[in-house]
Amino acid sequence: MFAAELGVSRGVVVEAYEQLIAEGYLVATRGGATRVASTVRRPPPPREEPRPQTFAFDFRPGLPDMQAFPWNAWWRASRTALDAVDGALAYPDPRGILTLRAALAEYLTRARGVAASASQIIICTGCAQGLSIAARTLKAHGIERLATEDLGNPDIRGVIAEGGVTPVSVPVDEDGLDVSALERLRVKAVVLSPAHQNPLGSVLSPARRQQLLAWAFRVGGFIVEDDYDAEYRYDRAAIGALQGLAPERVIYLGSASKILAPGLRLGWMVLDDAILETASRVKRHLDYGSAAMEQLAYAEFIASGELDRHLRRMRHAYRRRRDVLLAALAKHFPDWTVRGAAAGLHVALQPPPGTDVAALVARAAARSVRLYPLSAYMFRYRIPDGLVFGYACLSEAQIDEAIRRIAPGRT
Repeated sequence: MFAAELGVSRGVVVEAYEQLIAEGYLVATRGGATRVASTVRRPPPPREEPRPQTFAFDFRPGLPDMQAFPWNAWWRASRTALDAVDGALAYPDPRGILTLRAALAEYLTRARGVAASASQIIICTGCAQGLSIAARTLKAHGIERLATEDLGNPDIRGVIAEGGVTPVSVPVDEDGLDVSALERLRVKAVVLSPAHQNPLGSVLSPARRQQLLAWAFRVGGFIVEDDYDAEYRYDRAAIGALQGLAPERVIYLGSASKILAPGLRLGWMVLDDAILETASRVKRHLDYGSAAMEQLAYAEFIASGELDRHLRRMRHAYRRRRDVLLAALAKHFPDWTVRGAAAGLHVALQPPPGTDVAALVARAAARSVRLYPLSAYMFRYRIPDGLVFGYACLSEAQIDEAIRRIAPGRT
């Protein structure tokens, strides 16, 4: 009957029934009827994804300008990578493809002052996974508590906790992490961003760098260095990585997220041989290694000089945007204090006493400008609330217009 109604052969109907029985949708008994299985339920209606609120101007920190992604250079690097893909699509070394590890070792040594060989690098899917691997590695070596910057990125604490290690707050100020406060804690590891603290933008002072290294050697501890925004410095040459001063005590983390785009999911770790095997094992258990094609493309992107060219272009562009932002803030918010403007892709703004930051954020949202309060970065330690302005994703004209829209007294 079905065959006639559908205009197909009887064999097609029989095969369809057999497939539905094999998949559990139908139940058939010898000599009896074929019925719908009692476990089959009508699927729920598809759930609509909520649409996020959109803004004409969004000062979201932590993002590069994705419109400036070097598509032509990346396409050429990817095409070259395809020609060299021989053997790279099998289950990889959990540390990552050697071609990229070697290219990164040369680049990090030259550009960031990192003491690294290809064998000491692990490729990961960004700094978040690198931090997760670091937390699990430290736990395997008997470290149960990891000090974190406060104010700091809230995601860092979550990643650490999921790795089985307890995050412990350490305050920061205009000189970076308060190392004296760290020394009073019973911890043997700390994670920080010495080149450009998130969100205050502080650079760890030379005295505190030496104090921090002395602490690590004294307690036999580890420093997890998140080299956040380190490629972008506007008043002088970039500050070298802390890892170059004490490779045996520093776990170095970096990524392509601020250099190119976070969607590439490319990051790297540099570890001392004493903990490298543990970290490699953790990486293998997490995902058996990162995607091969992106690794090969990024290796070619570095080796061809495209990375250096891209960074030169973007430093110039970001500096112009930063300058426009600072000029607009000086004009419309003259009583506010700007912090962290010398480097990175964001600045922090602290208001005069008594300012209702939440009301300013709400008023800005009503004018289609999205702002980000400092309070989102606070945990145990509290300071007067302020704002964090990420300026990389807005043009100079957009920055000027957005600040004008939210200026005090504007109706």
